[in-house]
Amino acid sequence: MPELTLGVKSDPITYRYSFDWLFDLMAQEGVFYLQLGTFFELYFLPDEYFVELRGKAEKRGIIIDSVFSAYRELGGFLRLDPRHEQVAWRTYLRLMEVARLVGARSCGACMGALFRDRMERREEAIANYLKNAKMFLHEAKKRGLQCLTLEPMSCYAEPPCSIREVVWIGKELDAYHRENPETTARFGFCADVSHGWANQNKEIVEDSLAYFAATFPYLWEFHFKNTDAIFHETFGFEPENLSRGIVNVREIRHLFEEKGETIPQEKLVGYLELPGPKLGRDYSDILLERMLRESLRHLKSEFLQERSALW
Repeated sequence: MPELTLGVKSDPITYRYSFDWLFDLMAQEGVFYLQLGTFFELYFLPDEYFVELRGKAEKRGIIIDSVFSAYRELGGFLRLDPRHEQVAWRTYLRLMEVARLVGARSCGACMGALFRDRMERREEAIANYLKNAKMFLHEAKKRGLQCLTLEPMSCYAEPPCSIREVVWIGKELDAYHRENPETTARFGFCADVSHGWANQNKEIVEDSLAYFAATFPYLWEFHFKNTDAIFHETFGFEPENLSRGIVNVREIRHLFEEKGETIPQEKLVGYLELPGPKLGRDYSDILLERMLRESLRHLKSEFLQERSALW
């Protein structure tokens, strides 16, 4: 089993608090890995901004180890439209440059979303993503990155969304890297413990634990957040949310104890990924600090314990 540790994804502070504020909070809570989430300006800011950001993090002992999309802005390969594909190429390459500048080992995104009225082209769209992802493995290597990542999702319009697709995509991109080890970065999943698949009738097609475990042979990192029984809402691990959420942190730890030998790396970071309270209200923005601190403390107490202390 790999060494397990915690981090924070930066999404909930966007337009709400500064990175300095977040870095200070993380250092106070003893959590030192950051996944930099995307925001609109990220693709246009000059290099010096990211060099300065890395310096601010390092001053507090924070490692920006990963860069990962916060939206679906890199999903142009699923549109099967050359104009969208060109934009996706440009933004992916800039994302890799940003990852290099902040010292991250990996970067990635979800595959994107298909239009509901174009679902008949779903297999063709996935194949188009895979073709481009193979080329991106070469680009990531050129920029000194170790891994290009992809997030399995909870929706048929946002592939992959099933164990079958996770295995298919993982095997294909991993095999491509093994065939070209000197010129490509690795491929890995940025999985999410709160993701499963409920169909249009709200029937559970993929259980979240089994779905998460299916990523283990290709797992690079993962997101920690809570959700309800049909994966509709996502929220944190504050006391008032524990009773309504289905994510049992001790079960996640136990899953690693039982099946972690299949994970191909020595250290694995789970990033707390909170949606945060309602954005842009005086009465809600102030709640974020409590949400982060209480969720991190719960994860540290329930997840970062030795087996003998839990079972």
